[in-house]
Amino acid sequence: MTVYEVARRLPSIADLRDHCRSLAMLDAILSPDWEGRYYSFNAGWADGEEMASMRNGSGDEYSILFSAAGAFVRGFCHESPMSPYGNDGEPWPGVTDEVPEPFKPVVEDPAFTDEDGVPVVTACLWRGTTDDRWHHGAIELPGNAVDPDGATSLFGLLVDRSPEAFQRFAEDYYEVSVDLGAVRHVFALRPLSQELVSLLNPEISLTDLRQDISETAYPQPHGQPA
Repeated sequence: MTVYEVARRLPSIADLRDHCRSLAMLDAILSPDWEGRYYSFNAGWADGEEMASMRNGSGDEYSILFSAAGAFVRGFCHESPMSPYGNDGEPWPGVTDEVPEPFKPVVEDPAFTDEDGVPVVTACLWRGTTDDRWHHGAIELPGNAVDPDGATSLFGLLVDRSPEAFQRFAEDYYEVSVDLGAVRHVFALRPLSQELVSLLNPEISLTDLRQDISETAYPQPHGQPA
């Protein structure tokens, strides 16, 4: 899978945002230690901007910026042959060349570049608020790589958004049993309860999650602000 297929399989901006919030909330429950988390979501990234992110602890990561302009997806796979570090410190031809003006500042934002200002990217996609589909650059992919731009490893749970896919991932990553019904509950963005939280992690309370609920803007029952 490459960005070409990812672009065809990603949902609308609103649905992707909700899915990213669910992934972050599930990880917050399964991994109280922020440093050990895979997915996160910051509803207050900047004025009018929200940020979803992934990091696998081995150098691979993605960031998704949601703003008034739409959404911009940046992914980096450190073993990809399309890494800028194997291309004279420049993004692979086509990856960022066609990024439209509203999203260009993201490409060179210090949060997404290294200490030398090199954009840390092997794959990116974008979608404006009035667009009817996701876009990517015209890229000549290296033909001898299994996962040339890292899209398969980076965006797997964004294109397969089933509760079962997350259950498989979490049971492998966290090495615990994960209740499928609880995953479905969070994927539906239903308010959390202590019973639901305990199904996923009996060692954490709803009170412990207060900051994470606020940061992800996860829905809460009426009259119970996070």
